[in-house]
Amino acid sequence: MNPPLYAVPAAAGEAAPTEPGAPATDTAAIPRSVGDVLRNSQIETVFDELDRDLVGLAPVKQRIRDIAALLVIDRLRLALGLQAHAPSLHMSFTGNPGTGKTTVAMRMAQILHRLGYVRKGHLVAVTRDDLVGQYIGHTAPKTKEVLKKAMGGVLFIDEAYYLYKPENERDYGQEAIEILLQVMENQRDDLVVILAGYKDRMDTFFRSNPGMSSRIAHHLDFPDYSHGELQQIADRMLDGMSYRFADGAREVFGEYLTRRIAQPHFANARSVRNALDRARLRQASRLFADRERALTQGDLTTLLPEDIRASRVFAN
Repeated sequence: MNPPLYAVPAAAGEAAPTEPGAPATDTAAIPRSVGDVLRNSQIETVFDELDRDLVGLAPVKQRIRDIAALLVIDRLRLALGLQAHAPSLHMSFTGNPGTGKTTVAMRMAQILHRLGYVRKGHLVAVTRDDLVGQYIGHTAPKTKEVLKKAMGGVLFIDEAYYLYKPENERDYGQEAIEILLQVMENQRDDLVVILAGYKDRMDTFFRSNPGMSSRIAHHLDFPDYSHGELQQIADRMLDGMSYRFADGAREVFGEYLTRRIAQPHFANARSVRNALDRARLRQASRLFADRERALTQGDLTTLLPEDIRASRVFAN
């Protein structure tokens, strides 16, 4: 039998896979079941954190679990000395702003690290400006510096389609793409690249860059949150900041969401956070106006209906 084409580093407390035919030094430490790998890697705690951090997104969470299942089985194959090809783990995350793409990328980096597929498990998030230079000879060193920082982890490129500007003959984005393609192919055992952005624009980007498309193994589409999910997100955010809605305020915020969703540039959870920040600002101004009043804990932690209804969303 041919030896494995690559070796996955062992997780903490787990013996590294041996060469086929070689005696194992500690057979008890070699994983033999899915449960063994899960206990050693503790990736199930990452799934719990994902559920805690993000409301909804059931299809995305299931796809992450499917990818993790593939990697767990791959570990078991390696432990038995079965031939394995380095899996392609580069991904595309598509969806509107505020749908949790960066958060899922962070959790994905943790899963890959705990399973031994990346050395460090950190996430480096960048945009075009971090990769593309403004003059000849500037792009290559910028791109290579970012790649150097990301090695051993995950590189998350938001709005990746801005790297490609065919209408501008003097644009240097194509140089960054070519460097990325080379690294994604030759060093895929030490770096995972996640490209993110609006779905329609990412589809156009992949059609224009077939080399990039062929290197992406997993495409995850992030749906917009429903009205009820956005309300849950608001509740979680307030709880995390030690605030709460007063009687009637939650209903007013629900009405706010209905109006805001219908307006341009709605950004899902990001817009919810911005709305709550502005409500907190109005609450602070309201309390500040009564300088001599002794404020209770309830005063300092409660958003009233008027703190929300003062939004410009209710102007019309």
